[in-house]
Amino acid sequence: MTPLISPKSVALVGASPKQASVGYVIFENLANRFRGKAYFVNPKYDVVEAWGKQFKFYKSISEIPDAIDVVIIAVPAQVVPQVLEEAGKKGAKAAIIISSGFAEVGNKELEDELRALGKMYGIRLLGPNCLGVYNAFDGFDTVFLPAERAGRPPAGPLALISQSGAVAASIMDWAARRGIGLSIMVNYGNKADVGDVELLRYFEKDDRIKVITIYIEGFKYPGEAKRFLDAAREVAKKKPIIAYKAGRGAAAQRAVKSHTAALAGSYEMYRGLFRQAGIIEAANLRDMFDMAKALATQPLPRGNRVLVLTDSGGMGIQAVDALEALGLEVPEIPESIRRDLRRELLPFSALGNPVDVTGSATDQHYKVVLEALLPTAFFDMALVVTLMQVPGLTQNLAEYIIDAKRFRKPIAVVNFGGSEVVQSFTKTLEDAEIPTYSTPDRAAKALWALYEYAKIRGVVRP
Repeated sequence: MTPLISPKSVALVGASPKQASVGYVIFENLANRFRGKAYFVNPKYDVVEAWGKQFKFYKSISEIPDAIDVVIIAVPAQVVPQVLEEAGKKGAKAAIIISSGFAEVGNKELEDELRALGKMYGIRLLGPNCLGVYNAFDGFDTVFLPAERAGRPPAGPLALISQSGAVAASIMDWAARRGIGLSIMVNYGNKADVGDVELLRYFEKDDRIKVITIYIEGFKYPGEAKRFLDAAREVAKKKPIIAYKAGRGAAAQRAVKSHTAALAGSYEMYRGLFRQAGIIEAANLRDMFDMAKALATQPLPRGNRVLVLTDSGGMGIQAVDALEALGLEVPEIPESIRRDLRRELLPFSALGNPVDVTGSATDQHYKVVLEALLPTAFFDMALVVTLMQVPGLTQNLAEYIIDAKRFRKPIAVVNFGGSEVVQSFTKTLEDAEIPTYSTPDRAAKALWALYEYAKIRGVVRP
């Protein structure tokens, strides 16, 4: 799988100097960002001048003088078998077939031919009908959507496996605009060969990846669900897996079949499969990355008891509602600790749980509560609401929250608003790997995911 996802040498068949074409965008990606050796194949050209440089174009793969790890194929569907056979004779280890026009439009025989050729020559196939691979670690990028329209996220602890190319590109763009470290994306399209199972196994072994996210529409082959279950169950013992299953209702299942030639199957079957495998299920894409952010940065809790600290009574109530709806506990603070807190906080502060330091709060009030409660055995996690519109709060509060990481308990912060103060505060926390959310329900779901994974890993306190 390494030559497919992190190759040293690449050949792009269908490279083109014609702007806005698929072959042009991938040509640009490889020419300007790939850290390995890239070769470009198109019999129409000898030399192409672009970006202030000259690039040699080869007539065919066989003309390339060096060994090739992976061949990227972006030519009409009927030509793909010929190109794949040439790649096999060249000794390529993998092929990414961008081209569409196979089983997703009823042309199953042509897709079967690709699969047979892959087996004959020992080539691992990704696709067809896919975006392929984005790897921020080494600049390998076969996504044929221009970077100005579909942003490329920075390197970080997350990986994405996606059955849909458009969804994958949208996620990449969304992550890029928010600075979320989505290092590797793989879209497998029709899944003629490589699919979820192989990719899970690959990411299991990549120590740079801390959380694996999956967008799945449906399995394609008999027995695939069992293979997926076996692989995911093993991988989840080492790394969190978060999945979002699309195609839950009857009409959506019909759409799935026409999209990637997959069998959507019963949604209840997938839910049961995820539970058996130790996969955390997301309700939507935003949910998936909210949870992934926490799982990638926070320690696992020893239990389900949450401290809620807020400067807004209304936000505190929303947080308690959300936490309890998810089965997390919001226990009262013991009276002995309340007595100590009364000496340090404002006389009108609420000291039940949530602890409401009110709109008259200062940074120091938050620090007092965190240092008094988070180290105790009464709480396993903290949900901290910091509405920076309160005049007594400054950027120092971010440092106090970051300092609370020393207690080795998960923290999720709610910071709502759009001012420069709010944005700067959020950035400081996120840069220090404190996950920050705009609403209490999102922060609560992130803490829930940490607790669920703690149960999967068997670290929850009896």
